Amino acid sequence: MKLLSKRYITKSVAGMLAVLALSVSGCKKFLDVNDNPNLPEQVDVPLILPSAQAAIAHVVGNHFQIYGSIWGQYWTQSPYSSQYKSIDQYQPGSNDFDRPWGILYNDAFEDLQIIIGYKGQEKYKQYAAIAYILKAYDLQLVTDAFGDAPLKEAGLGDLNLSPHYDSQQEIYDSIFSYINQGQALIDNASSFVPGDEDLIFGGDMDQWMAFGNTLKLRAYLRIALKDGVKAKAGIQALQGKPFLTEDAKISYSQTGGNQNPLNAEMIGLGGTQNLVASATCVNAMKALKDPREIVFYRRVVATGIVTPIPQGSFNTTPDETISTPSYVVGARASDPNSALAPVKLISGAESYFLQAEAVVRGYLTGNAQTLYQEGITASFTSYGIEPGTYVTDVVATWPADPEQKINAIITQKYFAMCGNQGFEAWTEWRRTGYPTFFVRSEASVLGNGLYPQRMLYPNTEITRNSNFPGLKTVTTKMWWDVKD
Repeated sequence: MKLLSKRYITKSVAGMLAVLALSVSGCKKFLDVNDNPNLPEQVDVPLILPSAQAAIAHVVGNHFQIYGSIWGQYWTQSPYSSQYKSIDQYQPGSNDFDRPWGILYNDAFEDLQIIIGYKGQEKYKQYAAIAYILKAYDLQLVTDAFGDAPLKEAGLGDLNLSPHYDSQQEIYDSIFSYINQGQALIDNASSFVPGDEDLIFGGDMDQWMAFGNTLKLRAYLRIALKDGVKAKAGIQALQGKPFLTEDAKISYSQTGGNQNPLNAEMIGLGGTQNLVASATCVNAMKALKDPREIVFYRRVVATGIVTPIPQGSFNTTPDETISTPSYVVGARASDPNSALAPVKLISGAESYFLQAEAVVRGYLTGNAQTLYQEGITASFTSYGIEPGTYVTDVVATWPADPEQKINAIITQKYFAMCGNQGFEAWTEWRRTGYPTFFVRSEASVLGNGLYPQRMLYPNTEITRNSNFPGLKTVTTKMWWDVKD
């Protein structure tokens, strides 16, 4: 059995969330971990699983949420503060990504590798099943954000400080493989299943099976325009298998160290409200009289309406009070309820929209319009909102043209992900070009028609990894992005 340093003994969910509450851009702080190599300890796997899950959720709900929701034009920088100006300018720095890269690799990936190392023991087999599936999820985050990345030589800790990079295509092949390996370990008859230490499903292995299928569906659709043959075959093999019907999420509390990670970020920045409503998303929702507008965004008290500003217009002082994102997405700095906002890894709404797209593309059988409507309804339901006539009237028209059907599906997925799955919404826009109403940020330093297509490799890789393959620009497209 593997011997581990004492830091794995002392990790806890609260502790992990507390130490990860670091700034994204502007305040570069690093955790000083004092490991004593002379005090190796044997670790119980249930202590590792929640720290890995918390680490992934921290990146999804904080760093990637901010970048995705600004580049996905849900939010923009407030004119009265400055923390995220470089993001709205499409001019991030490499050191802005040291933390998320480090958390996904050094915290989550290594922890998951450790859990997988115990798969031969019956009492830890279901933990290993979850770890394989989360390893696939973690790797998709990495490659969709940065492109080529270490895989074969990753997770080796001090054994290799300069791992070689693997191609995006190789990483995607491994994503499917890891999901398969995890699902093969799932045994509903086992008496050794996680409990509350599984922060996402509480040890419900049926839900983990559905999560794996839904993640696989997401990943195959991600490469569908690049390799339609592989995507079609992979998705057809999912026919009849269960998919998620509810949100796969981590919930939080107002107790110190257990807050929503974006809320913790805001507290760490002195409670400054850097993020405000972007006119791009708000005006599109207003045009459809979408009831979720006043849920995802805070109405101005004096007028009772949501008042946004144009994307990247932080250099212009507005004449009226600006709306902010609401506490339900964890982005209202002054509202303590922001601490309670969950981080959604895959939402139930997303699951339905993925299935609808797969049916339109001919990869699954089923009723695409019904799945599309179920996706919209699931979004409303997750926030306790009645859709009213939104589904039966406002978006009732179902296009005849397949491409317009996909446009409708991705656009509604975009609204459903407002402020709660920012990275995924931006990634879907990169993949499909939908929604079509994005505008150039007024603060953009890029040429006309250019938008961010990736995050930059972190400074830690540039300066420390002797096998670093070379810099990429923020406009360099991903391997799977072949749209015009």
